[in-house]
Amino acid sequence: MTGRELDAAGVTDPALRAAYTRCRLLNARHGRTYFLATRLLPADRRPAVHALYGFARWADDIVDDTADTADTADATPAERAAALARLDRLLRHALAGGRPAAEPVVLALADTAARYAIEPAHFTDFMASMRADLTVTDYATYADLRAYMHGSAAVIGLQMLPVLGTVTSRARAAPHAAALGVAFQLTNFLRDVGEDLDRGRVYLPADLLAAHGVQRDLLLWSRRTGRDDPRITAALRAAEDLTRGVYREAEPGLAMLDPVARPCIRTAFLLYRNILDTIAGSGYAVLHRRAVVPRRRRAAVAADGLVRVLAARLGARRAPTPTTVPYGAALDAKESG
Repeated sequence: MTGRELDAAGVTDPALRAAYTRCRLLNARHGRTYFLATRLLPADRRPAVHALYGFARWADDIVDDTADTADTADATPAERAAALARLDRLLRHALAGGRPAAEPVVLALADTAARYAIEPAHFTDFMASMRADLTVTDYATYADLRAYMHGSAAVIGLQMLPVLGTVTSRARAAPHAAALGVAFQLTNFLRDVGEDLDRGRVYLPADLLAAHGVQRDLLLWSRRTGRDDPRITAALRAAEDLTRGVYREAEPGLAMLDPVARPCIRTAFLLYRNILDTIAGSGYAVLHRRAVVPRRRRAAVAADGLVRVLAARLGARRAPTPTTVPYGAALDAKESG
């Protein structure tokens, strides 16, 4: 399947094919929900999505000191900072048209950025948020968290837009794409409260927690003892409500996408939002166990997405003229959202 995707995308260079394959493996291993949705895209667009995910995951693994980045396993904070700085240098060099990068994820990302004319500033902002994760362990207010999420999540949605294509201008679709990236990350923050706490981080804003009488010490107590507290439950419910509001901001953007790309993003939208349902259904027990959408529900959403894919592709073949904005075309930046 990987070969067919790369052939469809016109990727012929062996080193580049290997780089894209590496990114696909990262997506399949770590982004199961995202990877499932990506399977609903036309084959020629999947490698670009894998490259965007693979690079983001690689950088995140450096920051979190996880096993996939073997050169930073059990690294000190200074060593992780050095590894992230090296990745940033490789990225900047590659995006500027320099010689092919030695790091596969950078090679694939640079190729994707060139093919789809993705703004380099999106990657600069992403790396700034990754650097923040090396030293920042909490956020005082939701505004502070949104500033961080601009680089860590909103720009991911903006990077995706040229790959997905739109039936309106990119400028009009961009706020909704950015909101969807934020909604996905807020969902992850809520799901991973316990795991993040183990890493010394609390992403839920301190003002939201404090409004319900929750501080870090109470979260640590709950994580350590496995016991619930009504104050924590109330704070997590408030975080869920906040996240659902961001999904509402993002939803109008689904109809702005290329029809053949909509089933993919709609499926991701539903699967991630279903994580919130699972969290609520568990009584907000995210400090004690990870919320996982039941396999039967995931399969049902994916099946619906497949039906929509087939309908969209049939409609595209019947259409007398293309309706989507070409991916690399100059878009009307003056059109308001």
